[in-house]
Amino acid sequence: MANITTVSGIKDAIRQLEEKQVVEGQELKECFLVVVDSVKPVNLIKSTFNDLTSSPDLLSNILSTSIGLTAGYLTNKTLVMSTGGVLKKLIGTVLQFGVTSVFVRNPEAVKSLGHSFIQRFLTRKKAPS
Repeated sequence: MANITTVSGIKDAIRQLEEKQVVEGQELKECFLVVVDSVKPVNLIKSTFNDLTSSPDLLSNILSTSIGLTAGYLTNKTLVMSTGGVLKKLIGTVLQFGVTSVFVRNPEAVKSLGHSFIQRFLTRKKAPS
């Protein structure tokens, strides 16, 4: 800002600063209202839900985790069979954890293996003519 040497220059500078203060005050109020609206519990829940549903890998992660948990559970039930000693139950739990971990960590490999097994068992080999 240049040096002001006249009374009219001071009045003009004061008027400009007051106008600037009014404009910045309005912008501050608008920003405050936006922040208050965004931290309301309903809006926080909505934004979190939107973030989760817009994630492209969410369905794939849920599916691979579900398949892993199911495979681990079935492995445990197959090996332990609801009867058995403490050691057998411990081994079944460890195997369940291991199978679940493998399925969750390698969903693409599991999908390709499953696809090849399905193709092998569902397609009938043609007898040589």
